[in-house]
Order: sequence, then structure tokens, then C-alpha cells
Amino acid sequence: MLKVLLAGLGVRGRHWARVIMRDPRADLLAYVDPDARARQRACAEFGDRPAFESVEGALNSLDDVDALVLANPPMERERIVRAAAGRGLHLLIEKPLALDLDQARRLVGIAETAGVSLMVGLNFRYLGVTKALKQLLAEERVGKPAFARFTYERWRDGGRGDLNDYPLTMRHPMLWEQSIHHFDLMRYVYEQEPVRISCRAWNPDWSMYAHESNVSALIEFDGGMVVNYQGTWQGNWTVPGFEWRSECSEGIITQREQFGELYYALRDDAKLTPVSLPRHERWITETRALFESFVDHALDGAALECSGRDHLMSLAMLEACIRSSEQKSAVNVKGILPAVSG
Repeated sequence: MLKVLLAGLGVRGRHWARVIMRDPRADLLAYVDPDARARQRACAEFGDRPAFESVEGALNSLDDVDALVLANPPMERERIVRAAAGRGLHLLIEKPLALDLDQARRLVGIAETAGVSLMVGLNFRYLGVTKALKQLLAEERVGKPAFARFTYERWRDGGRGDLNDYPLTMRHPMLWEQSIHHFDLMRYVYEQEPVRISCRAWNPDWSMYAHESNVSALIEFDGGMVVNYQGTWQGNWTVPGFEWRSECSEGIITQREQFGELYYALRDDAKLTPVSLPRHERWITETRALFESFVDHALDGAALECSGRDHLMSLAMLEACIRSSEQKSAVNVKGILPAVSG
């Protein structure tokens, strides 16, 4: 059994509590959150367990902990990571790892120096639709991919009670909180690394966010793939829009909903062919698969997926977008890599 400490009991943390409790190889030992009401709510919702204000306080009181799932906002994590790594805990940390490359690199370095594993909670890799899309590409059902269009349009009401509200005041909320998923998916599915990005980020007049909620980018990859990306959290219609269409040498693959609706077609096909996907419980099924991978690594020595070191490349894409938008010119991702490598 993997004995787990859960820190952060907000929207995402409560998903994690459900996932950990459902895993037959994990034991949820205790909760951590600085908010007493959040601790009380967790005990009432998920079962009475020791609840602490800080990770350090929990570690001082608990003798037998194997892992920390850290679901707090991506600010001021270094103290927590140092304390947990110093106790030899495996780390599973919600994305993004940090809100700048230097800080993310420090967190990766802390874990590597301590000899503990650091996995980033990139749950979208574990969606059934993502796995099916990746398999279609591997089988070359419609040939090899050459270019793509990735569109994500959403009216994200930051005042809703079931959403985290800290993005309302952070810089580049769309990039750091949402596009990070999309950029990671591109790298994962196409199995290519970014080399050059041209981007513009901005905020519409009606935005409730303090900083740029719109992103438009042209991303070039080392295998020749080119992706035209548009993402917004302030699309002015409450009905979301999503399409990830990959143009391949013999046809197309298109995903029309972020949790499903996958199709393909050969060039001369009159209709799209739907791809059968497994049943999905939103926010739980894919998170459960991610956690199972973490448990397999911690208990059985399976390969570590979504490592902190790998995550740095996706964060470099965010930094390239920011620099490109500010400089009004394309940015070579290799020029950012020295700041995040080693």
C-alpha cells in the first residue's frame, strides 16, 4: 500500500481525494490545507482523518508516509517540496509545476538531489480520447501527420464556486493554467519537440481576468509538424468550442470535444468515421489512470511518466509564447532551453 498525504483541498484536491480513496493500492493517511473550513469539509465528505494546516506539521506528526499529492495553487511550493523531499516522499504535483521556469527548475532540482520521484499531474494525457488519438497516429490509419489546428474556446467564469479563483489575478492565466495542457498533449501525441513559436497574447475588453486570457500561436516542431493554436478563456458564448484537427498524408483525424468525439477520414471519404471510446467519468477517470501510473512507479518501479524534468519542455513553450508576444517576433525554443536544462 502506498501511504499518501493529500495537500490542497480545493476543487482539484477533492477530485484527488476521490481518486486516492478508490485505488486499492493506496491509503489516504491525512489531509492538509491552511483553511480550517476546507479541512472540516474534507473530513465530512471523505471520512474523518488527521487534518493539518501545513505539510510540515503533518510530517512532524506522521511517521509512515510514502508520497505527497500536492494540489495547492502553483505558488510558493518550494518550502513544501523541500520538506517532503527531505523525508524521501515521492511527489505528485498538480500542473503547472510553477509559474516561471526558474522556479520549476528549482523544484525539479530539489527532487533529483533528494533522489525522489516528481510526477506532474497532466491528467489529459490519460483521457481515453488522447490514447485513441495517439494510437491512430501510431497505426498511420490516415498516414503521417503534417500540420494541425487546435482550437479551444471557453467562457470561463472565474467567479464560479466550482472553479479555482486565483487565475483571476495571475499573469497569463490562459497559458499557465490551460494552454499548458494543450502544449503537453501536442508533444505527447505527435512525439515531437517544439523548435520555434510565434505568438500573440491579449485580453478582450470584456475580460474578467486581470491579464491576458487569449492566446494565438503558430508552433513548429522538430519533426516538421506545424500547429496553429488558438485558446481563449473569454470567448463570449457560454457554449464551449473545441476542435483538434490533424492533417495527415492520406486524410484527417479530428477531435471535437476535449473529453471525446474522435473521428477520422481518408481524403475521399464522404463521411467521418467515429472512433469508439471507453466510458468516462469527467475529471475522475483520467485522474485515476494518472494516479495508477504513479502508484505503479512508487510500488513496482515502473517507468515514471509525466516527470518534472519532461514538464520543463512544455513550460519552455509557455515562456516562448510570452517572449514572442512581448517582442512581436518568433522565438526559438532552443534559446530558452539553457535556462531549464541540467
